[in-house]
Amino acid sequence: MLGIKHFSCLRHSGERNAIASKLVKKTASHDVSAFLSKAKAIQSVQSRQTKLIFALDATASREPTWATAKKLHRDLFNASLDNTNLAIQLCYYRGLHEFQHSPWLTNAAELLAHMDDVVCLGGPTQLERLLRHYLAQRGGLAPVKALVFVGDAVEENNDTLAALAGECGLYKLPLFIFQEGQDALAKSAFEMLARRSGGAYASFDHNSAQRLRDLLGAVVRFTAGGIKALAQSGRESDKLLLDQLRSD
Repeated sequence: MLGIKHFSCLRHSGERNAIASKLVKKTASHDVSAFLSKAKAIQSVQSRQTKLIFALDATASREPTWATAKKLHRDLFNASLDNTNLAIQLCYYRGLHEFQHSPWLTNAAELLAHMDDVVCLGGPTQLERLLRHYLAQRGGLAPVKALVFVGDAVEENNDTLAALAGECGLYKLPLFIFQEGQDALAKSAFEMLARRSGGAYASFDHNSAQRLRDLLGAVVRFTAGGIKALAQSGRESDKLLLDQLRSD
């Protein structure tokens, strides 16, 4: 037979185990609640974010002006620093089949670090791949609102690109295309893509850096506030962008 003392120890041990079990369950429940609360907070922030894709042609044809161009690329985020709800995804293509995209970034240092890692590699343009990626981002808590593209050439089937741009227009996903240089065939294709998507086109060179900065800022304001934001800003660059958007 168990002695009274031994029985008492077993009883106290059972009570301790029960208390410990309750504490574990309570802690686990608290951890789950904290996790769910944090997840809801993240979802709430994400649902208020404005998402913008910034895409680059990083093929060899851009290498002679890449250092200058990369500085201009930085100006998109610098132009958006007053918009704390903006999230940017950096995309670029280069080489034979390489297409890269970053996470959604809200920190200037992170975005610039991603940009600084990009170097040019020879290869064909991959606009079709870029447009398909853009279209794939349209769902979710905070769908993407616009795509900015900086490039100098088009080496793909225009009919395929036109169909994809038309699909972008159908889903109200405008393309804002900035052409480096004056290649006539690229200009024609870029203008077509911008028009069919409901976006806008502009060309630039090293003498028009300020114009590009201003237009990039206008795109950010449009992405965040739509046509109304451009109409109310009073900036000349916003008026230029607004005129293109209204003419489509």
